[in-house]
Order: sequence, then structure tokens, then C-alpha cells
Amino acid sequence: MQDLLIRNADVVVTMNPARQELRGTDIHLRGGVIVALGAGLVVPGARVIEAGGRVVTPGLINTHHHLYQTLTRAVPGGQDALLFGWLKTLYPIWARFGPGEMFTSAQVGLAELALSGCTLTSDHLYLYPNGARLDDTIHAATEIGLRFHPTRGAMSIGESAGGLPPDSLVEGEAAILNDMIRVVDAFHDPRPGAMVRVGLAPCSPFSVSRELMRDTASLARDKGVMLHTHLAENDEDVAWSLARFGCRPGQYAEDLGWTGPDVWHAHCVKLDGSEIDLFAQTGTGVAHCPCSNCRLGSGIAPVRAMRDAGVKIGLGVDGSASNDAGNLIGEARMATLLQRVAHGADAISAREALEIATLGGARVLGRDDLGSIEPGKRADLAIWDLGGVEAAGAWDPVAALVLCGPTRVQDLIVEGREVVRDGQLLTVDLPMLIERQNQLARKLAG
Repeated sequence: MQDLLIRNADVVVTMNPARQELRGTDIHLRGGVIVALGAGLVVPGARVIEAGGRVVTPGLINTHHHLYQTLTRAVPGGQDALLFGWLKTLYPIWARFGPGEMFTSAQVGLAELALSGCTLTSDHLYLYPNGARLDDTIHAATEIGLRFHPTRGAMSIGESAGGLPPDSLVEGEAAILNDMIRVVDAFHDPRPGAMVRVGLAPCSPFSVSRELMRDTASLARDKGVMLHTHLAENDEDVAWSLARFGCRPGQYAEDLGWTGPDVWHAHCVKLDGSEIDLFAQTGTGVAHCPCSNCRLGSGIAPVRAMRDAGVKIGLGVDGSASNDAGNLIGEARMATLLQRVAHGADAISAREALEIATLGGARVLGRDDLGSIEPGKRADLAIWDLGGVEAAGAWDPVAALVLCGPTRVQDLIVEGREVVRDGQLLTVDLPMLIERQNQLARKLAG
């Protein structure tokens, strides 16, 4: 792999312990690792990326997604529905997916993330119709070139047993656990710099049994992998927990072994003060998905309270059927705006939102090798050109990334390899991929 030298960046947002922002700085990358930062670095034989007029940040990290949903954006029956009604509309469509739909939709979602500055994404795949497997999305990510944390999700309680999903989309719990073992053994890489790490992720309290939640937690700890699910997304979710289990979602999670530094929950819009304290004390992480929470009318997550309590928080775009976009820098802006709506204009700064989108996500996903630009960290970087119309007139280039733009990255580097150059994805033929996706969408709609 050829060395890279990023030369003369206007600003390097390091996210190091001192939160330094370095001016007129070079960055030397070798073998997938950041080697040095400084002015006037000389690296014979390196490929040089000129960064004058640009801001360099750590690669953004997406902590919650359902990549397969890029095939069901803006579906008419789900456009104005709350969470449970939205799911009921889309389950029958998703039941018609197969391996090809999973692979293509994942590639589209990953390409969209890459162009928005994302270098690492998790994915929560919890349905496997018509021969689809988690493997389909892993192969998709390998081709795109992003770092990937796929989670083997599951649904085991269908409508006939009092659950929300149709019976055709649920699996037997023994089969679920066996496939969890298979994908961890086949794909999980615990080493620093890993490009793929697998997590285990039963879908939600309203689609799996308490026994599966408990057994999955035991299996994950035996295998040394992380746990993920949806929790306290909206009022319906909390009401379901109270009616079905006689407790709030946080208590449900704690009772079943679903708190700790190896666990992160998506949404957590409706956590109360005691649940926030529980997550802070146990090191449990949260994937905050502000655009999806707006789209489904779920509410405003208590991000300020969670941050102040010490809860680990990252950003997530959530599924493209409930967002309906997958732009991670856009999520940082929305997170900022929502906290200000709830708590005032000084509730959260643009820099804090950017920290949540980078270092915060790395902490949530257990990646101490990522999230900042420091010697020894992995070479995952986003380079932003502020010379466009979006940032014209901006006085503060770092705040401009969150408050006004750009929303598309100029260059993206993952593990020292260029994935986006001059605003163009290098790893796949994007127009051809888009056409294939649109053909599949038309077939599903027909």
C-alpha cells in the first residue's frame, strides 16, 4: 500500500484529548495507520493529496442503520405513519427480498454514507427472507471499502404469538442462535484495525422473546462480541414494555443482561432519569438517530441529559425507509438543532455534535483505535472542501461543517486507502449501481 501525504490542510480537527485544531498541517499515513502530523512533512514516494482550503476530520462513524431499507424509501403507505403502523406497511414488502436485494441495497446505503464522510458503519439486519444472509451485506461492504460492524439481528415472535411482525418473517430461536455462532466464527475480527466486527442484535422487545434476549447476551459474552437492539424509541414502545413485561425498557434491558460497555441501544428517545443514570453507571451506549426520530414523530432524545450524565452517545442515520436519507453529517446538524429546540440555543455546539459523530461513535462501538487524528490511530479520514456555495461566507470552517455544509465529502480514506477522491466514489460503478437499485425498486413496487 502506497503511503499517503495529506498536505497543508487549512484545519485538522484532531479530536485528541486536548481537542486541538491544527492549522496548515500535513498528515502522513502508512500501512493503514496515522504516522505523523506536522508542517512541511517530507515523505518520498507518497501519493500527495493537496488539502489547501479544506478541513480534515476523523471519519464519521454511523452507529445504527438498516441498509436493506434503501430499497423502500418514500413508500406511500408509510410516509405519514407512526412506528408500529410504518412497520406493518413495510413488513410485506421486505418479505419479498432475497440475497440480490440485500446486496444491492446495502451497497447503495454504504455508497451514500461514504459520500457523506462516513468511514465506519454498523448495520442491523434482522430479517432474512428467501435465502438472504448477513453474508450478503458483508460482501457488499468489502467491495465499497468501508469499515463494517454488521449485526446478526433476529425476530422470533410473529403475529400469531402476539408479536408485531408477520409469521413469515420470524425464525426459530435455535436456528437464530446457530446462525449467530456461524457468522461470528466466519467474519468477526477482534484485532485492532479490523475491517469487520460482528455484533448480535435481536430486533426489539416487541419481536423476540425474553429467553432469546438472555441467550443472545450469554452467547455474545462467550464470543467476545457486542450487543445491539432498539429500545425506548417512542411512546408506543414504552407502553408495550409496561403492558407486556410490567416494567420500563431500561429495567427490561438490565434484567436480561443488556447493559454494560459491550451493549449499545438505538434511539432511547424515551429514557427517563433513572434509565439515563443506569446507562451511565454501566457504560451502556446509545445510537442517537435524530432525523429518523423526526420522520416517525418519535420525539426528541434526551441527548443533553445523557451527555451530562456521562452516557456514551454516537449518531445513527437509521434505516433509509424511516429517514429517508443516509447522510451522516446531516445527522450531526439535526442533532444540534433538536437539542436547541428542546433546551435553548446554547444546549449543544457544532463542535460537540461533530465529536459525537466521530469520537462518540468510536466509543459506542468499542473502537479505541478510531475516532481521532493522532499518531498510532487507524487512518480513517474525511477531507471537506469549503470552497463551495454552501460555506461561502463562513467565518468558522469547523462549525460550518455542521451548521451549513458541505454535506458531501471531497476525499475519504479508510484504513489508508482512498474510497472517495474529488467527490467521486472509486470502488464501484455508482451510476450502474443506482440503475440496478432502481430496477429492483420498480419490481417491488409493481
